[in-house]
Amino acid sequence: MTHDINVLALVKGEERYVFLFDDDSRAATLRVLGRYASNPELSFTWYDAAVLSQKIRQEAQRNTASNRFDLPLPTDGEERA
Repeated sequence: MTHDINVLALVKGEERYVFLFDDDSRAATLRVLGRYASNPELSFTWYDAAVLSQKIRQEAQRNTASNRFDLPLPTDGEERA
């Protein structure tokens, strides 16, 4: 089993927001977006949080849809003579 790391980045002027997360920490990453948006000391806005959270959810749906059809075939693993 592979353990992929997702990378999501936002550049706002001189600031860089980079989020690294795996599939198991997707919900925690969404919560961080909300905390950043509610912090008045950051330039990170609720609009930024909404756009990035939509990207996270779209990627999750894409991965789910592609994995749904990634089932082994009856002939997988059989040796041919």
